[in-house]
Amino acid sequence: MSEITAEKLTAVYVKIRDARRELSKKDDELKAQLDTVAAQLLEICKEQGASTIRTNHGTISRRTNKRYWTNDWDAFFKFLKENDAFSLMQHRIHNTNMEQFLEENPNVTPPGLQADIESTIVITKR
Repeated sequence: MSEITAEKLTAVYVKIRDARRELSKKDDELKAQLDTVAAQLLEICKEQGASTIRTNHGTISRRTNKRYWTNDWDAFFKFLKENDAFSLMQHRIHNTNMEQFLEENPNVTPPGLQADIESTIVITKR
């Protein structure tokens, strides 16, 4: 029976680590390709005004994600107190409540409020 030595284990470790690096590089390349295809699919959805497109290979679903944040917590907290709007908080801005507040109060903008609205593609295999 051969003895397990530091020399052998180090060689195995380096081989595995190098293989993981190669896989990671390949995965990064594949992710970039997926991002390119997803951007093109999103553009097709926008052009067609479609939120869903069925294909023989799967269904494309365009989703919209909204995220709110502030860059001025002191002013924002003052706003919360003045408007008795603490339901907007979860140690972060509560997205659903903020969206509802903005819809119900279109002429009121909390100080420092930031918004990130992003559309993404989801493909469900048939």
